[in-house]
Amino acid sequence: MDQMHKPGIVVAGVSGRMGRMLAQAVLESDACRLAGALERAGHPWVGQDLGTAMGGAALGIAVSDDAVATIAQAQALIDFTSPAATVAYAELTAQARAVHVIGTTGLDADDLRRIAAAARHAPIVRAGNMSLGVNLLVGLTRRVAAALGEDWDIEIVEAHHRHKVDAPSGTALMLGEAAAEGRRAPFETLRVPAREGITGARVPGSIGFSAIRGGDIVGEHDVIFAADGERVVLRHLATDRAIFARGALRAALWGQDKGPGEYDMADVLGL
Repeated sequence: MDQMHKPGIVVAGVSGRMGRMLAQAVLESDACRLAGALERAGHPWVGQDLGTAMGGAALGIAVSDDAVATIAQAQALIDFTSPAATVAYAELTAQARAVHVIGTTGLDADDLRRIAAAARHAPIVRAGNMSLGVNLLVGLTRRVAAALGEDWDIEIVEAHHRHKVDAPSGTALMLGEAAAEGRRAPFETLRVPAREGITGARVPGSIGFSAIRGGDIVGEHDVIFAADGERVVLRHLATDRAIFARGALRAALWGQDKGPGEYDMADVLGL
């Protein structure tokens, strides 16, 4: 396929660790082209050639802070940024009728409401984790929670690198939501954040969360089902962030022929 006829993908937050990895994944793909690279206004990369900024050869693609113009010429945006930036990007991808792949975590109820409104005009693929293994774990968690009764306590323990700013992780919340779905109960009524002090006995049926931050841990998630005399532990360990970049790119390409709406990685993977 001629290069200009391949789907053009823009990477937002391109200077970050995930942003650089996403840009590299797009550049290495034969199925698409890198149509642009975005950073916030005032960032030192703005105006520089992306390849040079990343420490390599020039690519002929300048890093921009003009999201409107950059997204208008693309077919997809991959966005692992911040909640405020993601909501703003969702409005722009909706106007451009471009696929918006969201890996941003820490979104609140109002953010999700605005993203849902944008999805009425363009496809949005949002997931707390883009890896195949994690999305399989989500499905397993739902099935095990449905099979085991409330006498099995559910605890979710996650670990990430020292630089992660939100807790629990988006993946941990995905797992908690899957467990709640398995139990046919509203997630928010079962969710118990990190405990401290005299908390009292555990509420039957609740879903507890614990977060660890340290070093360069890419991502580790355990879903623990604990009953008297036995435990079942479902675990996923990520050792390379490239799995998230590959998943996000797969989502951007999958969304090219999809209509407006909200999708997740289970849709992309056909799970």
